[in-house]
Amino acid sequence: MKPEKQGSLQFKKNRRTMKMTKKTIALSLGLVVMGSASFAQSLADAKKAVDAEQYQKATAMLKTLVKSGGKGAAENYYNLGDVYLRRDYVDSARAAFTQGIAADAKSPLNYVGLGHADLVENNPTSAKTNFDKAIEVASKKDHTPYLYIGKAYLELDKPDFTAALTNLQKADEIDEKDKDAETFLVLGDNFGLQRKNSEALTNYMRALSIDAALYRSTVQIGRMYKESRAFAEGETELKGVIAADPNYGPAYRELAELYMQWANQEPANFDAKAAEALTNYKKYLELTDKSYESRLRYAQFLFYAKDFKTLEEETTALAAMNPNDAKNLIVLRLRGYSAFENKNYPQALQFMDDFFAKVKDTARIISEDYLYLGQAQLKNQQDSLGIINVTKALQKDSSKAVILADLSKTYYDAKEYKKAMETYALTNRFNPNAKGAGSLLNFYYHGLASYFYYGEGYTAKTNPSKDILVKADSSFATLAKYSPSTYDAYLWRGRVNNLLDSDTDPTGLKLPFYQQYLDSTEVHVDKQTPGIKAKMIEAYNQIAGFAAYKEDKAKAKLYWDKALAFDPQNATALEGVKSLTAPAPKATPKKK
Repeated sequence: MKPEKQGSLQFKKNRRTMKMTKKTIALSLGLVVMGSASFAQSLADAKKAVDAEQYQKATAMLKTLVKSGGKGAAENYYNLGDVYLRRDYVDSARAAFTQGIAADAKSPLNYVGLGHADLVENNPTSAKTNFDKAIEVASKKDHTPYLYIGKAYLELDKPDFTAALTNLQKADEIDEKDKDAETFLVLGDNFGLQRKNSEALTNYMRALSIDAALYRSTVQIGRMYKESRAFAEGETELKGVIAADPNYGPAYRELAELYMQWANQEPANFDAKAAEALTNYKKYLELTDKSYESRLRYAQFLFYAKDFKTLEEETTALAAMNPNDAKNLIVLRLRGYSAFENKNYPQALQFMDDFFAKVKDTARIISEDYLYLGQAQLKNQQDSLGIINVTKALQKDSSKAVILADLSKTYYDAKEYKKAMETYALTNRFNPNAKGAGSLLNFYYHGLASYFYYGEGYTAKTNPSKDILVKADSSFATLAKYSPSTYDAYLWRGRVNNLLDSDTDPTGLKLPFYQQYLDSTEVHVDKQTPGIKAKMIEAYNQIAGFAAYKEDKAKAKLYWDKALAFDPQNATALEGVKSLTAPAPKATPKKK
């Protein structure tokens, strides 16, 4: 049984066990009253909007709350800053947290917020200072600073799981009566992000025992099923959330992403699953505020769904919607991708050039950026630049060689052998052991492209380098190594080595490969089609011709007779046999 399958089954078993024991977990509920009932309800509504990923709506609500001032002003500022961080507006977040501290310097959460902003901007020293200040001003019975510090460490591009767990465990320790379901939700996230599904499930179920309407816990359980490739089980969990609350948007988003991953795992059902994915993502958009951020996320999803026509339309609208937003760089990237996929190559190159010109932090450049730039350059006859950037893409992610192989085949089919040779060489450089479906064909076509490119130069008498043939022979040797039953690899090695040999004093480099081809095909009489026989005749004639050159008349006649057995009118063999009976000056055999 595959490890991933074992993990999936164990995960299902644990899930069933937790369902059985859920009612036996005795955890009491608590309520923290903050100010008036109307204030608490308003803040609760804002938090609900955040949980539903309605960030624009939540921002508006929280701005209204901070204007009202009052006892809860500091917490309102913290939640406003938190939404800004979720939307990647770090400066606005800092401003909100700073105002929160001004409103109440003894409220710990805004110090946590500043620390979170520090982490986002890669300043862990300042972050620790702010976190320590939060703990200092907090009540010893207040678990929330530790909870939100733990969240801050998790909500990074590269989470710090150790620091997160230390703070979350401290929050759990202080909240000894387990009143706050969010502590267990975040603990579940900590383990879930590390693919520790059993520990994650335990904590998600504890969160649901405290608050059965904490739908994000169930959504996260569905997500774990998805990541374990137990798609049907994940679908059931997520549809259960939708049945309980048809307006809970994140369930539709996660269901869309599940269908998209399912589609990629089942190529035969890709179109149907991708359509379901898009349907659910559109439902998610309907339930959010259709903000710039949510539409940008939708645009990114369209790329993975391969709906490039809609992606082009959506990114065009986004570019006009908020042209001064820093995240418009992502829009520009996607415009370049979609233009290329829609075969608008000049426009694709313009977008990608513009994207690279505007990127300030090169660490944010991903392999696809180099790949699309390189492909666009190749399509616009900027070959040298294109190869350089495609190479950069493969250095970041060698799996992208599949896309380059498709481009190489396009060059080969167009008989642009030099380009095909170069791009296939690059493809094979990043997959030297021929791993993956179709990878052996890359070596085959590299050998062919190199052979034909050399042949063009040889015919034109431009004195092409024999290094081209050496590389072709290496590719055919790799093909023969990993697929010994591909007999044409031996035939092509014979042809290549025929050209590699000396024109004036050949040593017979071709002979072992032509013989290997014949040894492989002669034993399969039932598979000797007309095409195979034609190749066997070529091999017989080549071996016979060299034998005659070496004055081994018996061997020459043997092989020419074999050729004539297949084709009694074969001109090369007839002429060869005739030459054996008449004296003739020794001559170098012609290469064919």
